[in-house]
Amino acid sequence: MTLTGKQRRYLRSLAHNLKPVFQIGKEGVNDNLIAQINDYLEIHELLKVSILQNSSEDKNEAAEKLAEGTNSHVAQVIGKTIVLYRESKENKEIKLP
Repeated sequence: MTLTGKQRRYLRSLAHNLKPVFQIGKEGVNDNLIAQINDYLEIHELLKVSILQNSSEDKNEAAEKLAEGTNSHVAQVIGKTIVLYRESKENKEIKLP
């Protein structure tokens, strides 16, 4: 399933007031980060990740790796911030339009 434009806009509006929870540093995207984001997405469904200045990771590549590793969708990549969404199996709160 891919997100429609309307769904992406809705998720962006929900994510607007969120603060980034995880940061990608000079190690880039690694298994540990993916595992932590996986757990977080199961609880919260929506999350912001920021990419630090010292990261050599390209923002779009990082977003793609995180989405692939966590089986989630990239709702937005803006500046150095990535917004990820994954429907929760048990704590479903966000209802997509």
